[in-house]
Amino acid sequence: MRISELSERSGIPVASIKFYIREGMLPRGAATSATRAEYDDEHLARLRAIQALSDVRALPLARVKEILSLIDEPDETPYATLGKAVSALPPYADETNTDRARETIERLGLTYDERFAAVAQLEAAIRGIEAAGLAWDAETAARYAGPLLQIAAAELIPLAHLSESEQVSYAVLGTAMYEPAILALRRLAHQHVLASRETDDGM
Repeated sequence: MRISELSERSGIPVASIKFYIREGMLPRGAATSATRAEYDDEHLARLRAIQALSDVRALPLARVKEILSLIDEPDETPYATLGKAVSALPPYADETNTDRARETIERLGLTYDERFAAVAQLEAAIRGIEAAGLAWDAETAARYAGPLLQIAAAELIPLAHLSESEQVSYAVLGTAMYEPAILALRRLAHQHVLASRETDDGM
């Protein structure tokens, strides 16, 4: 397809597509002449990924490029690649003392790796919770960990049926794009529980 059709199908202006190509975020099309190039469905899928990361997740362009580079040039293992992808996602934390996070992780029997960005993210979250005067203890942590382990295990089932490159793309983009849905469903669950209680109280 020509760049004009790529723009029409993706909903992204031609000028933006050319910018993504210059920035190395989108591969160049196959040249058919000195001034023309052909694009395919892979370019369309890449544009939709860029749009989702920048618009839906509202990630800075530098972070989008970081995630895309992980898809193009992943680390040796999905584990290492996922770890780097998490560091490109908010909240951005640079905690150096992660004792509280480590204590929580080890108490729950989870894998502790200080290089994994989520460790610092958890440390910052715990500090914020306690600064707000809310409780963070073993019981609270366990209440969240159980359901989240089930979610994580279910999310990773499709990896067994994907190629290595597809696994990387699924793990990286899945981590970025499913998190807002999980947060929204948590809020909807709160709303549902409270609405149900009001209904029960009114009976």
